[in-house]
Amino acid sequence: MSPRHDGICWVSVLSCLLLACSYVGSLYVWRSDLPRDHPAVIKRRFTSVLIVSAVSPVFVWAWKMYTGVMPGPSLLALMGIRFEGLIPAIVLPLLLTMVLFLGPLIQLAMDCPWGFMDGMRVTFDPWFWALCLGDMRWLRNQVVAPLTEELVFRACMLPMLVPCASPSTAIFTCPLFFGVAHFHHVIELLRFRQGTLSGIFLAAVFQFSYTAVFGAYTAFIFIRTGHLVGPVLCHSFCNHMGFPALGMALEHPHRLTVLSCYLLGVLLFLLLLFPLTDPIFYGLPTPVCTLASVPSSLCIS
Repeated sequence: MSPRHDGICWVSVLSCLLLACSYVGSLYVWRSDLPRDHPAVIKRRFTSVLIVSAVSPVFVWAWKMYTGVMPGPSLLALMGIRFEGLIPAIVLPLLLTMVLFLGPLIQLAMDCPWGFMDGMRVTFDPWFWALCLGDMRWLRNQVVAPLTEELVFRACMLPMLVPCASPSTAIFTCPLFFGVAHFHHVIELLRFRQGTLSGIFLAAVFQFSYTAVFGAYTAFIFIRTGHLVGPVLCHSFCNHMGFPALGMALEHPHRLTVLSCYLLGVLLFLLLLFPLTDPIFYGLPTPVCTLASVPSSLCIS
């Protein structure tokens, strides 16, 4: 490995670390004794993370200028903002994620007191969406967090990591910044004494593990599709669903059916993971893959 390559890697890792610290640090520039779910706190944090997210492409541009890496695709294309393959990028990754959540979706459908037509009427009711858009927590969890986190931790970091590591290595390196960034929740749990020290620590370890695995999945989608929209939609969907309630599934009156759907969803997800993210649907080669120093099987059909 050449000294120049090592230099690019150090610059890439330090740039990603600085970007992650900037994102998390922006949440704490506002001094407040209110909890994180208070609307006033959420609004202030919207302002700071949106500013950091708007500036984040400058990190990629500065990294490109400093390292001398001159890719063919434009900066926006490298960050997954492009029109080629846009419709498949909107539909297929989200469909794949819904397949993984087949068990929880069936469980929700069984427990929901509404009929199918009632659900459709609510879905297309403008007042329902007006209520959602007026709820600060909904906006944070379904819109702002997915958009800004995927922009910063996937669209900006992966183009900087792929040139110094293979795409497969970058997929598992990038989520480490994402997982560590979520440790800031521990600060708030300790600050407001929301649980015992051991309970907070275990929750932090679980959250780091879950967010790291999820981050690897959305990084995989980003590299395979070359689009930002897929990871954002999958992130929003997963925030809505939450972690699968396996305990409730085990106690469900139709336990066998629900658990069978959980298993079927995982099997179908594994079978469809590569076919539904085949780069041929999204335009070959995907822009971020052009940065790889060595061809990768993840980047080809």
